[in-house]
Amino acid sequence: MRLVFAGTPEPAVPSLRRLAASAHDIAAVVTRRDAPLGRKRVLTPSPVAAAAEELGLPAIRADRLDTDATERISALRPELGVIVAYGGLVREPLLSTPSHGWINLHFSLLPRWRGAAPVQHALIAGDTVTGASVFRLVAELDAGDVYAERTLAVPPDATAGDLLRSLADEGADLLVETVDAIASGRAVARPQEGEPTYAGKLADADGAVHWADPEGAVLGRIRGVTPEPGAHTTVDGGRVKIHAVRAAPADAPTLAPGRMTLLGRELLVGTGTRPILVDEVQPAGKARMRAADWWRGLRDDDPVAGS
Repeated sequence: MRLVFAGTPEPAVPSLRRLAASAHDIAAVVTRRDAPLGRKRVLTPSPVAAAAEELGLPAIRADRLDTDATERISALRPELGVIVAYGGLVREPLLSTPSHGWINLHFSLLPRWRGAAPVQHALIAGDTVTGASVFRLVAELDAGDVYAERTLAVPPDATAGDLLRSLADEGADLLVETVDAIASGRAVARPQEGEPTYAGKLADADGAVHWADPEGAVLGRIRGVTPEPGAHTTVDGGRVKIHAVRAAPADAPTLAPGRMTLLGRELLVGTGTRPILVDEVQPAGKARMRAADWWRGLRDDDPVAGS
């Protein structure tokens, strides 16, 4: 089929590459405009734009699928629209422009975690199973009938970044299989079943660690916001980013929430139940470092996270 592919961040790249290697024709790639990145704010193409250039595919850069973008896409006469984490809504008349409509690869088992940040919310909520779904795009948010899904057990120590990479890889295969099935007329979509839950975009405040929460909730929060928007706490009035954590051994001593001590050569921090091990931190204005090394350099003899 003749496709239009819409996507922006790195997790959309495996899907673009596998569709480009398939029997289908990608007429154009739609992605958001180049954005300023880094301290020098250098205009940088999105990962999908960079991949499209490497693959020799024409790109339509648009932050919104407005009238201009709709006209440019319609002129290509696509048979199917494919969207993976584009970062914008597809509305009418564009929704009905391809003869087979649009399909969306979403990184959850719908209807659980509809919305912009399904992987992050799954980890924060403590889900042990997640997956990827390919569904028909409709006007209502992530509510269309599901063509296919793939289930994935959540690894115990996975961050949102880790899990998203795995789902992007698994989902890319699922997406190509679905496009093949639609092209051959074999595809069957089923209505979503169950009560929807929603995964809104996370803000910086969502990365604040509440040490009085139970151990599992603290670990889930930190992993769910890593790498974006990032976990953080305060110590002696200064902000400290938290990059890597683990469950503490069963014989670790009990600590009050936010209290810190060394367990051998590792930093132990108390929660509302059992303590956790913090492996890497980043104080404001400094590079990432081993948490134990940072702790040894503190002037306070009894620092408390969250203070």
